Amino acid sequence: MSNHSVLLSVAKTEDIPAIAKLAHTIWHQHYTSIIGTDQINYMLEMMYSYESLTEQMTQKGHVFYLIHEDERCIGFIAVSKMENATHSYFIHKYYLLQELAGKGTGTAAFIELLKLLKPEELRLTVNRQNFKSINFYFKNGFKIEQVADFDIGNGYVMNDFVMVWRK
Repeated sequence: MSNHSVLLSVAKTEDIPAIAKLAHTIWHQHYTSIIGTDQINYMLEMMYSYESLTEQMTQKGHVFYLIHEDERCIGFIAVSKMENATHSYFIHKYYLLQELAGKGTGTAAFIELLKLLKPEELRLTVNRQNFKSINFYFKNGFKIEQVADFDIGNGYVMNDFVMVWRK
């Protein structure tokens, strides 16, 4: 476990520039070897532009949580309720600064998320080549439910696992 306490706070639209900046930093640190710079830039523009983040927060029902450790914002999580389900959520985004990998910070943030949501079930998708994240999810009780490929346009396909966590 991390020696520091981790806090989650609900992000507001004023936090969009900070979320976008974190996403750019984390994605370039983590995904370059997995999907390459061109796809990273395409996906960042698609999912982390001011317009896209505003739409996710205000129209799509995504709740963003900023992850804080020692007064510093170190990452973010975005979730939404699954349709027709009271205690089931989809995790759209779960990102921490790379320097914190393997220090227990991600698990501490996950425990805080569980306290806030009190979920029966959580789902997410993760790139099949993203071994560090897959192992993190396994360690925290997720199981692979299925293999799925998602066409995201511009000739790019996300080759993912759908993973599920159940209480």
